[in-house]
Amino acid sequence: MKDRILYSFPVQLLLLHLRKNLALLLIWGLLILIVSENFGVVLGIPFLFLDPEYLHEVSWLSFFLMGIGLAMFTMAFHMTTYILEGRRFKFLAVLRRPFIHFCVNNSIVPFAFYLFYTIRFVAFQLNNDLPSDWDVVSLYLGFAIGSILAYALIFSYFGLTNKDFFLIFSESVDQRFRKARSGKKGLLSKFKTSEKEVNTVKYYLNLKLNLLEVSPDISKFETAHLLRVFNQNHLHLFFIQVFLVSLVWFLGIFKEQEILQFPAAMSAMLLLSILVMAVGAISFWLRKWATFVVFSLILLANYFSNFSFLNRPHEAFGLDYSAHAASYTLGRLDLLTHQDTVEKDKENVIRILENWKAKFPNDSLPKLVIVSASGGGQRAALWTLRVLQEIHKVTHGTVTSRSALYTGASGGVLGEAFFRELYLRSQTDQLFDPSDSIFLDQIASDNLNPIIFTLLVNDLLIRNQKFDYRGRGYLKDRGFAFEDQLNKNTKGILDKPLKDYREPEAKAQIPMMPVTALITNDGRKLVISPHSMSFLGVSAEGISGKAEKKQSIDFRRFFENHDPDNLRFLSALRMSATFPFVTPNVELPSNPVMKTMDTGLSDNFGIQDALRFVYVFKDWIAQNTSGVVMITIRDSEKNTEIPAKELPRILEKVFTPLKNIYVNWDNVQTIQNEVLFNYLSESMPFGVERIEFEYAPSKILTDSSNGYSDSSPRASLNWRLTASEKKSIVSSLNTRDNMQSLKRLVELFGDQKK
Repeated sequence: MKDRILYSFPVQLLLLHLRKNLALLLIWGLLILIVSENFGVVLGIPFLFLDPEYLHEVSWLSFFLMGIGLAMFTMAFHMTTYILEGRRFKFLAVLRRPFIHFCVNNSIVPFAFYLFYTIRFVAFQLNNDLPSDWDVVSLYLGFAIGSILAYALIFSYFGLTNKDFFLIFSESVDQRFRKARSGKKGLLSKFKTSEKEVNTVKYYLNLKLNLLEVSPDISKFETAHLLRVFNQNHLHLFFIQVFLVSLVWFLGIFKEQEILQFPAAMSAMLLLSILVMAVGAISFWLRKWATFVVFSLILLANYFSNFSFLNRPHEAFGLDYSAHAASYTLGRLDLLTHQDTVEKDKENVIRILENWKAKFPNDSLPKLVIVSASGGGQRAALWTLRVLQEIHKVTHGTVTSRSALYTGASGGVLGEAFFRELYLRSQTDQLFDPSDSIFLDQIASDNLNPIIFTLLVNDLLIRNQKFDYRGRGYLKDRGFAFEDQLNKNTKGILDKPLKDYREPEAKAQIPMMPVTALITNDGRKLVISPHSMSFLGVSAEGISGKAEKKQSIDFRRFFENHDPDNLRFLSALRMSATFPFVTPNVELPSNPVMKTMDTGLSDNFGIQDALRFVYVFKDWIAQNTSGVVMITIRDSEKNTEIPAKELPRILEKVFTPLKNIYVNWDNVQTIQNEVLFNYLSESMPFGVERIEFEYAPSKILTDSSNGYSDSSPRASLNWRLTASEKKSIVSSLNTRDNMQSLKRLVELFGDQKK
């Protein structure tokens, strides 16, 4: 019995993969780590597999497509390993349908993954707030049908085209000669090489899953003839690769059609399938030269990547890239922050603040409200909107009307921008309620599928499709996909140029909201606002002189010759929320080229800009207000218990320093902001009160007890949220601390008029 297992074809194939194809097995290992939620949880990667979304809903159809994607990857694994290793097992050549027999015996790893995925899928969906547990059956049937259909089509193709030894050599000698003579010598040498390696297989599984004994003597068959049985699948592999690449090209042409935008996990599976088959083909044909050739191709690709025909810029839509590039030098930065310029910008903002105060004729010294929202992808956007809506509701719009400034980063700014636009529209439409919960559904709608799909069908190829925005043409990329989907989710209300906000801000109809992005060239901030704010990047009255490093660059003034007011506001939001690899860094028309990314790396909470604003206008605030109320909206807990840690293992010692930098970055910025806030509040001639809201799902109040519930999961840092994550975010307003913050706002503003 031991020999029947140890020397069976499935076990011998697994051992062979462990020896020679470990990289392919590691891909399966990575998938297991993802599905088990041991890899990429913070970024929400497991949920793309366990809860795929298609056409803005998780349904049997989304799992149907997920099943097809996983089946395609599984078949890529089978085809690649068959091309690489199938010729070692000569007994396959005399079996009917040799490739299908190989797949059956090569299924230990794929079957184990399918079984593990099923267990994890059922467990996840049972805890995912489905209307009924029976819905899990419907979802899994979709997945199973998708997989079965994909396998049926592929196996039917190979069943019709994959010939065994006897069928091939029932043809005429002349036909055999014509088919075999091309490349025969080279292939024979490869086959003979493989004969030197002994793989003991005594039993194999047939198509009925019966364990049969391998024919003891196949030496009477000629090696060249056996080779042709294995060689026939090379062309089939090529046809399937051509089909997949052609499919990608086809989908790229129509990538804006939502019906063709596959779930993100399926797109990843298709990409992996293409890469695995390509690696298999290269390894087979090049053999010992494969590593050298691949490495050479990588070097060549790297060398040619900065040529104009390959290096297509990722642009900010609306800007004029045809104008002469703006000079990006220290000398020009000094000119743009000249004290006369700074004073001019301060005077303009003071006029806006005067208009803000004029809205409250019955209150000679109104409280000035500033709102700062932290970044954190869609999680932060939904949380910020939820908090602003509830504040607007419980104070009957008073806090919103008295807000003079919104600051923040990434998703927080996105939530602020959406609420601000809703509030602006409510001023001309009395029936328009910015607190309507329907807007929570809009901001929480999936925004990731189009990005990953565009990466697969467009950005990994040479981008050549363009679109027109306000009279100028721009190349489509996944940045465009992000903006386009966000625009659809929010019903187009944010699709306007930057200049459209100049008048509403100037009249104090809405708060000022400088959108900031981090400049990767030198770490400065790029401040995007319809009103120039050079005072955010230089000390008061130039007291530091030339020794001072300018902290920020005013977008409008720096790119004054590139039509900055025409910048698409959605592009500004994208620049502030550019997560590495997900959306590309925007390149701006300067010399050297200025590149931007998520401003969260610099100040993820928007506190620095808010405190700077208060300090710059402290004299006006002291004379015209009764103090400042700073509302901070965090997508993380401010104070958490210090976790106990076990003694680290060797690998943990290697990676822990890097992990600590990432994990503690939030704490580092929080402590820095605490220091800045304390300095400011202690030195201002007026009161500065801070009211905080935290996304803390572990502290959500329950109806059954007076304690906290730790059952709510923490939402991932992603542009797509699961149903349970959305519930966690919306419900997090019910913590004791957040309810106390709402109560404090009602005490301050509940009896005041808008």
